[in-house]
Amino acid sequence: MAVIPVELAGRRYEVRVGPGLLADLGAHAKPFLRKSHACIVADQNARKHWGETVGRSLQAEGIEPRWYDVAPGEASKSWESLAHLTDWLLGQGVERGDHVFALGGGVVGDLTGFACAILKRGCGFVQLPTTLLAQVDSSVGGKTAINTAAGKNLIGAFHQPSLVLADLDTLATLPERELRAGFAEVLKYGVLGDRDFFAWLEAHARAVLALDPADLERAVATSVAAKARIVAEDEREISGARALLNLGHTFGHALEAETGFSDRLLHGEAVALGMVLAARYSARRGDLSVTDAERLTRAVDAAGLPSEIAALQLPCDGRALADHMLHDKKMDAGTLPFILLRSIGAAFLARDVALDDVAAFLDEQLQAH
Repeated sequence: MAVIPVELAGRRYEVRVGPGLLADLGAHAKPFLRKSHACIVADQNARKHWGETVGRSLQAEGIEPRWYDVAPGEASKSWESLAHLTDWLLGQGVERGDHVFALGGGVVGDLTGFACAILKRGCGFVQLPTTLLAQVDSSVGGKTAINTAAGKNLIGAFHQPSLVLADLDTLATLPERELRAGFAEVLKYGVLGDRDFFAWLEAHARAVLALDPADLERAVATSVAAKARIVAEDEREISGARALLNLGHTFGHALEAETGFSDRLLHGEAVALGMVLAARYSARRGDLSVTDAERLTRAVDAAGLPSEIAALQLPCDGRALADHMLHDKKMDAGTLPFILLRSIGAAFLARDVALDDVAAFLDEQLQAH
């Protein structure tokens, strides 16, 4: 088991990565259990696969599990879902000193984390991520949110978990498409700040996606450690360091919005496309070599992820995609900073990007390749 500390101002928590963690949940979670029962908010699919394991482990410690099921998919990150969940938690008598458990992917983690951020002005929660994307990204760092008609994750709060248990056994139950989508976030850490890790992933992507135990643990632990370093430096995205984690997301969120935040384009797939677009746009500006842009595209292709937005056959032009970006959370005084690349392993925040130029670039990409 790898243990990665997330060091924040005046507090810390651990991300534990390895096999068998849910089977031993009762022991790991004991410091956060004050009562004879525990509230668990679970993705329906995650509960189907892991509910019995989680329940047995808690019951072995004398804890009664109380379940709240969440339907899979981004549609569950809504005002309505938030209201139902908070009412249920209040009905269970959750107090500020209690901890709620989130079992599932990013949707359940985001929804539960936000509910806990606002319930009685803040109670604790423990992340039990069961997807690769959630294990390496959304479960770590304290960003919680729901979606609205205006865009994704626009209503939310910073609220850190008290513990993250990334049980690698859970990844064996993931559909292949979900696993590949999560790998996009792993690849992102190499692209934005660790050229050696990117090269290692080029050589070991197949083994990671085949769930080779040693390579999988290294990929997840290295990704978590990278995020932990950045979050420790810039927890609330003030200095600009944490913004680098949004590599691929400005383009990606626009694509998700255009496809209706649906299963037509999974979040990780959108991030993969967004990274390719960020690399090509960086090369267009002269910031990045064409060689590195092509290398990134090959790595995305090799992971079985989409790399060409023309293949989506979107019924829109570049301007429509650029307009989606106007709702981006990084928008500052009418200017949208973009995360671009100087090389693989060297991302930077560009504040001189004109959306008209981005729209023209996207028009080219919608027609090209």
